[in-house]
Amino acid sequence: MTKPAPLKPVLRIDFPPGDRLGRGKIELLEHIRDTGSISAAGRAMDMSYRRAWLLISDLNRMFREPSVTSQRGGREGGGAALTPFGEELIRRFRQMEADAAAAMRADLDWLETARSTDD
Repeated sequence: MTKPAPLKPVLRIDFPPGDRLGRGKIELLEHIRDTGSISAAGRAMDMSYRRAWLLISDLNRMFREPSVTSQRGGREGGGAALTPFGEELIRRFRQMEADAAAAMRADLDWLETARSTDD
């Protein structure tokens, strides 16, 4: 019998009236950081360029400072880069995830022991 994957809390921050910050947008930022490209970041997450661009547009609108700067294609090609704020946003979100998991560790352990292993 295969052991099930461990329980994992998922962090999402709601910004009323309807914006959200969660692991998907943060992962997209990480891919942009790693690839220098919104389209490559979208492909890495199996999403269209348009969807990736809309998510980045949302992020840039949600905060006083942009998370990503982009340059249109041309002879040298386009590209995208994280701003210092975007880098800090990733760092802080990942730290919030770790802090939340640590705070819930005893309860997660309890849930894990009570979890059914039936498929």
